[in-house]
Amino acid sequence: MNKEEFEQFVLKFGKDILRFCRMTAGDVENGDELYQDTMLKLLEKKKRLDSMQNTKSYALSISIYLWKNKKKKYANRMRLVPVDSMDAMSDEGYEVSDHEHGSETSPEQIVLQKNEVDMIQGFVASLPEKYRIPIYLHYSADLQINEISEILALPEGTVKSRMRKAKQQLKEKLEAIGYDR
Repeated sequence: MNKEEFEQFVLKFGKDILRFCRMTAGDVENGDELYQDTMLKLLEKKKRLDSMQNTKSYALSISIYLWKNKKKKYANRMRLVPVDSMDAMSDEGYEVSDHEHGSETSPEQIVLQKNEVDMIQGFVASLPEKYRIPIYLHYSADLQINEISEILALPEGTVKSRMRKAKQQLKEKLEAIGYDR
């Protein structure tokens, strides 16, 4: 892949990859850092990439790999020297700017919609990683089941099963609080 092809790739898929990184990391700052690390890794391997292959899937698999490594390093450090202040990281949300609000939407409705989005994102973020990652890949990166199975190196049936279980867990959590939408 040459420089121009790489730039086209970033322009075409950069937003999807950034959204996935932010969702995976759980906040904007860590998501942006993960995105930068992913793009740097892709840039290092630019010459070996083929623009005709599914580079988006490869980029997402790199971001998953980098995120898991970061989590392992953090877990090892926390095992050696626990730091309570790091819990604040998980309390921070990330902003969603993809929603359009019409002129007839009142400020109260905007706040309620934001709270609703934050609540649902919190439920998704609380899913175990093996369920959360396929959901993020499918809904934020807009990947098909076969692409997700390729990225995660899992059979398609396993991906489908995990997504079904994730949706069921989300449904139960939403029903428990009386959410009926």
